[in-house]
Amino acid sequence: MSKVKITQIKSGIGYPKNQKATLKALGLNKMHATRVVELNSSTEGMVRTVSHLLKVENAD
Repeated sequence: MSKVKITQIKSGIGYPKNQKATLKALGLNKMHATRVVELNSSTEGMVRTVSHLLKVENAD
C-alpha cells in the first residue's frame, strides 16, 4: 500500500460530531498536526470525509 502525509489545515470547530471524530481517529487533534498513514480503503474513506479540513500529499 502507498502512504500519504495528511496535515490538518482547518479547525474542526463548527463541523458535525462525526467529522470531529474522524479527525481524532486519524490522529489529528491540533491545527497543523501532520501524520503519515497507510492508504487503504478505510483510511481513504476517512480522508475523503474530512478532505475540506486536510492537505493530503504523497509520502513516498
